[in-house]
Amino acid sequence: MTARVVFVTGTGTDVGKTVATAAVTAVALAAGRRVAVLKPGQTGVAPGEAGDADEVVRLARGRGGAHAVTVRELARYPEPLAPDTAARRSGLPTVGPEQVADAVADLATSHDLVLVEGAGGLLVRYDERGHTLADMVLATAARGLGAEILLVAAAGLGTLNVTALTAQALRARGLGTLGVVIGAWPAEADLAACCNLADLPSVAGAPLLGALPEGAGGAADFPALARAALAPQLGGHWDAAAFTAAHQVPLP
Repeated sequence: MTARVVFVTGTGTDVGKTVATAAVTAVALAAGRRVAVLKPGQTGVAPGEAGDADEVVRLARGRGGAHAVTVRELARYPEPLAPDTAARRSGLPTVGPEQVADAVADLATSHDLVLVEGAGGLLVRYDERGHTLADMVLATAARGLGAEILLVAAAGLGTLNVTALTAQALRARGLGTLGVVIGAWPAEADLAACCNLADLPSVAGAPLLGALPEGAGGAADFPALARAALAPQLGGHWDAAAFTAAHQVPLP
């Protein structure tokens, strides 16, 4: 069986990539799949501290903690900056597309699902040559691995522009989008967020595949929340059409 490889990127920082990665991980673990989480470049975390991949594992295991997840981090930089900038300032080596493709190919031999969580948005630079997560996807695909891209977006005002720009950048490189997940759906959604449910799939050119509630990382039963917040394409039972209809706002 060929491993499924999914690169998780966002429309920017703090849009919920790590929680979304954890949700996909949790659902896959519950289905009995062997999961690996790869973080090419972790920034803003000191040696010995828990990084994004560790947070994915903590959330995905849930209260039982019985499921094993393979975690691999290729580089770590102490300052919370773009990986290339953080590497230069720290004097540490950068990470390039081939290193990521090598790691994915290795993990794919012993796992059913390999999730690669990027830093910031799609075009954040990782090395001195300006390589981005998009280049890592291309390098992985060149190995014959079916790399997919999951885009995590914010819910509210301003998200349509950055989502459209990200989708445009992917298309320019011959890459598509598996779908869009809203990283933090507010408890009290405003008019913009409600309207964006219908508009996000249009500007992304890809389906809406989930909406994780704001504060999902603190859920008592995160795996159950993940199943309820992700669409069947990601292993859950969330219904995009029903969710969108439930949040429609009538015209004045």
